[in-house]
Amino acid sequence: MLTKDVSQELELAIEQLVHEGKEPTVALVKSRLKSSVPMPALISTIKSWKNSQRVPKVEIRQPQKAEEDRVANLEQQIAHLTQRVEQLEAKLNQSN
Repeated sequence: MLTKDVSQELELAIEQLVHEGKEPTVALVKSRLKSSVPMPALISTIKSWKNSQRVPKVEIRQPQKAEEDRVANLEQQIAHLTQRVEQLEAKLNQSN
């Protein structure tokens, strides 16, 4: 499973809110993120920041796009290999 570290993105969002004089909440932090971070991770990050003024390392699964691309590439390879097998079988049948 591929993961992506979003700790810096979370820290930046929280720091921006504090700089603006706003209390970091799940909704406000989530609205500032480019990545989709699960709610439990957001909650624990904000709790950690409120207790110790630091953001723990948070990793999320890579977006499905990478997996979808990988599957599409594999499907394309299978189609190509199937075509080659069919061509080889046709040649074998011609020589018999």
